[in-house]
Amino acid sequence: MAPTLTREQVLALAPDASSLAAARKLSAPRAWLSAGHNDQALWGECKGSAKEPYRTQVELGALAVRCSCPSRKQPCKHSLGLLLLFATEPEAVAAAEPPPWVVEWLASRARAAERRQAKNQLAAPAAAADEATTAPAKRSTARTTAAREARVAAGVAELELWLQDRVRAGLAALPAQAPGNFLAFASRMVDAQAPGAARLLRLASTQVGVGAGWEGRLLARLSLLYLLARAYRNLAALPPAAQADVRTTLGFTQSQEELLAGPGLRDNWLVLGRRVEQDDRLQVQRTWLWGATSGKAALVLDYSAAGQPLDRSLTPGLCLDAELVFFPSAAPLRALVRARHGHCEPPALPLATLEEATGAYAAALAANPWIERTLLLAGPCTLARVEERWQLRDADGRLLPLPARFAPAWRLLALTGGRPFAMAGEWDGELLAPLCVQQDGRLIWMSEA
Repeated sequence: MAPTLTREQVLALAPDASSLAAARKLSAPRAWLSAGHNDQALWGECKGSAKEPYRTQVELGALAVRCSCPSRKQPCKHSLGLLLLFATEPEAVAAAEPPPWVVEWLASRARAAERRQAKNQLAAPAAAADEATTAPAKRSTARTTAAREARVAAGVAELELWLQDRVRAGLAALPAQAPGNFLAFASRMVDAQAPGAARLLRLASTQVGVGAGWEGRLLARLSLLYLLARAYRNLAALPPAAQADVRTTLGFTQSQEELLAGPGLRDNWLVLGRRVEQDDRLQVQRTWLWGATSGKAALVLDYSAAGQPLDRSLTPGLCLDAELVFFPSAAPLRALVRARHGHCEPPALPLATLEEATGAYAAALAANPWIERTLLLAGPCTLARVEERWQLRDADGRLLPLPARFAPAWRLLALTGGRPFAMAGEWDGELLAPLCVQQDGRLIWMSEA
């Protein structure tokens, strides 16, 4: 059975607005000379400016696309148009046996997957056989690692003193100094190879003098930075999971190859939504998943620099039978997808009061105080307008604030008819940014928050 795609899921794959506009024009049956699908793939031939029609094909499991058009965008307008046609007018894309050019492409992808699997299976014995020959390289790596640890330790010691000086002088003096002194010291943290601390300093600089109660918010962020500095100084005394959180927050990275070699968690993972933000010169994409059996939340991060495309294969609304591997943490959240085994029916979101949902967040924060946001699931809830602001209200009458400019509020109110629903969203301790809503088994996606 081919997976069911919605219009919103296809729109989320578009690399830019112009591709989406062009794809809409190609989402009518008349744009395609032929189109078909089976459980594995979707294909079609579209008349374009070339002599021969463009051949477009999509592997539905991974939402991998290929088109004979010259476009460098992934997916191109033809792929998007065919997917939109399949999502909105499935009767126009008949079930059929794939033509030879589709069969050949699917076979080549299967062979590539087999080669990758065989390579992974051979990697461990090869590494053991090369142990003697790679000893010098390992010694060099160890020296490099030790040198970085020394630079980070020196930088973190300076950070601890800098924070003490800021608090000793008083927060009232900071508006006249920020953001200059924050950004200058952030550069020092980059030099010390602690980019995570530099990012937190840049975030702190944006809070100085902004909004009522900025002093409390800033002090909380500076306190977390101070805790980070002290934790790194006493790293050896911490449990391994807490050590991993400290190192990750400072900006140390972990080899994905080593991570993928560890234990995983197989479940039916529902893709609840994603957010894309600009962080300095990088685009950061956060994709949120929820395991129907394990009840675990998972965050898949993707980064893009210099206009490179982001991985859009985890489309909101898809439910995947997949195996995820979590990064080590006292409160595991970030994960990688190791294997996808197929699609499944989207499950019902769990119901929890806002007290229970925020209590789970508090427990995670107690384990890892540097969590910046997490997945919050609550319901049954309704929208409430309180003091000119949209809030989420549960059956107990408790409220959580939504973003000040929550544009989809009136649309959501109309679609739900004011009746209770379950909601999934990003929670940062102050605001809930909705990702999706489920009511009577129907998922409603929040395109903006």
